[in-house]
Amino acid sequence: MQNGLESLLIGYEVSVATSKEANQILDLLKDVAKWLKEKGIDQWGFLAGGGEDDEIRQGINNKETFIVKRNGEIVATFTLYQTQSQWDQHIWGNLKDDAVYLHRLALTHSKIGSGLGKDVLQWLETYLKNEGKNTLRLDCLGNNFKLNKFYLINGFEKVGTSDGHTIFQKRF
Repeated sequence: MQNGLESLLIGYEVSVATSKEANQILDLLKDVAKWLKEKGIDQWGFLAGGGEDDEIRQGINNKETFIVKRNGEIVATFTLYQTQSQWDQHIWGNLKDDAVYLHRLALTHSKIGSGLGKDVLQWLETYLKNEGKNTLRLDCLGNNFKLNKFYLINGFEKVGTSDGHTIFQKRF
């Protein structure tokens, strides 16, 4: 990506995903969902069963999904919605502002705990500032305590809960 953002993720390449990478992204997300389920966390149970395949592919086609590569291998992915999805409206209510919504931030097993997640969030903040945005929102399962703590440690504010999910936002 431009604007010097590559220096924020030294040794990694961040790019908008292409349809050629869709199967790799789906595999990564389903692998993470399976891993979470094995740990007793049903964060992405619907996704694991293929329930979000069409939405994920649409996000890729709409150029809303990003990948992070190291040595040519996808090690992380995330999707940014510039407007609320139906899920976001369900969780947040129908908001008419300029916030961006983060979905499906996922890292390969080998990168969990490496600091890459924190680095990706810092990259996102800089990227969004450069795009003229100042608010990032997301949700995660309320009982996924490690993930809730991760977002708090990384400067997100817990705004509340909705339908069993913790809702977070960060203004910058």
